[in-house]
Amino acid sequence: MITGKNYIGNELSAKGNTTYHTFDPKLNLNTEWTFYEATEEEIDSAVQKAYEAFQSYKNFSGNKKAEFLDAIAEEIEALGDILIETYMKESGLPEGRARGERGRTMGQLRAFSNLLREGSWVEATIDRAQPDREPLPKIDIRKMLFPVGPIAVFGSSNFPLAFSTAGGDTASALAAGCPVIVKSHPMHSGTGELVSSAVIKAAEKTGMPDGLFSNLNSSGIEVGQQLVFHPKIKGVGFTGSIKGGTALYKLANDRKEPIPVFAEMGSINPVVALPSALNEKGEEWAEKYAGSIMLGAGQFCTNPGLILGIKSTSLDRFLDSLGKAIEKLEPSCMLHPNIHANYEKGKQEVSGQGGATVIADYSASVADNYGQQKVLTVNGANFLKNPKLHQEVFGPFSIVVRCSDAAELTEVLHKLEGQLTGTVLGSAGEIESYAKVVDALTSRVGRIIFNGVPTGVEVCPSMQHGGPFPASTDSRFTSVGTSAIKRWVRPISFQNWPQEALPEELKDDNPLGIMRILDSEHSKDQV
Repeated sequence: MITGKNYIGNELSAKGNTTYHTFDPKLNLNTEWTFYEATEEEIDSAVQKAYEAFQSYKNFSGNKKAEFLDAIAEEIEALGDILIETYMKESGLPEGRARGERGRTMGQLRAFSNLLREGSWVEATIDRAQPDREPLPKIDIRKMLFPVGPIAVFGSSNFPLAFSTAGGDTASALAAGCPVIVKSHPMHSGTGELVSSAVIKAAEKTGMPDGLFSNLNSSGIEVGQQLVFHPKIKGVGFTGSIKGGTALYKLANDRKEPIPVFAEMGSINPVVALPSALNEKGEEWAEKYAGSIMLGAGQFCTNPGLILGIKSTSLDRFLDSLGKAIEKLEPSCMLHPNIHANYEKGKQEVSGQGGATVIADYSASVADNYGQQKVLTVNGANFLKNPKLHQEVFGPFSIVVRCSDAAELTEVLHKLEGQLTGTVLGSAGEIESYAKVVDALTSRVGRIIFNGVPTGVEVCPSMQHGGPFPASTDSRFTSVGTSAIKRWVRPISFQNWPQEALPEELKDDNPLGIMRILDSEHSKDQV
């Protein structure tokens, strides 16, 4: 079923001579599949097809697009065990994680389907004319959101389904009315091809135009660079490293016509443990955070890589409990030897910084590519003066910072780069008592959590998965939840436009029955 070829629209293609294999990190061997890197000709063909598909797809009704998204979810489920087995082979992740991520992927598609059927996401706004207004008449003007065009999506290494081929970026772009060209991640190209086959089958079943979706293979950076620089690409979705995301961002801005890059990148997700949390539930929080640090071998963008508290005997007890709890847990396989090697390098570099003390260091022998957990502690003064301690180590690793007082804790938070999440552990009353600390944390994150762990991202309209740079390239937008659709649209106003030529969403009689803003009031009424 896995051919190793590219999907150029609905057609499989392998015109190039450059090939590569995916890798089984548990067996520490290449997989049996050979993948063909997309050529420049194939890239151009995929983009041209996407451009042509856009001319019709952008005008499809919400219901028709919703049928397509629902069909993708059905076809992904219909792939059955071969998808789960391929996912596990290419990632080293367990079956439960594979099935859970498949469910989330289908859930995302169906969430956008529901959004399209309801219809008000287009933010239709109508300001009626007032010809008798003094001193000047008011014109009739109406506005709504429209898709921007073909989107390039880059698959994520750590989420082969939910953030990759038919993941959140692809689902939201297709929902918006934009064709998608996926640059498949080289670590799970087989998984990507299977999912692509499901998307193509769904497109054919629901009468979508050829070229609405393509999937390109590549083991290096050249295909991605060519894709982003192509003049007919109008936006980019990326989940991955700071280095990769910023490179694409710069490339997109060097184009004759710059385009937006929505990149979700690095984060250490600071956790502030206030006194009551450590005094009353220190051991319980230590157990929970040991599990959170270890979840998925620490390969989550929301992994708690930094825990901060104020120097006290209760913080000392927490450190002792955290160290004991995390050393009891068995390491798990990381996604790829390169990721494991980078983890070991980052872990050693940070561990070698002055003032860092080891709290836990799993030293028992493990199989190849298994990530051995480590936790360090450092005082606030050393953390403030050493930016190397602020950097993400992608894996089961965390630093606990012992601050001298609330003022130093606040200063540490202000010195951090942008983050996806921030967490406060404590009592409700402490939020007011530590208002400056909470405010400093809020200023650096996209999502702030109370008495929980950051690992785990709910797919819902209220979710914000993005934050100040370098957590993401534009903190105004999310890559998770139905609001992610806003990345792939732009507003267009219609001034004094004839009724019969207006989009359905802006017509006086509101034929779709959607919620609109009519003369500054939310309403489903006809004009």
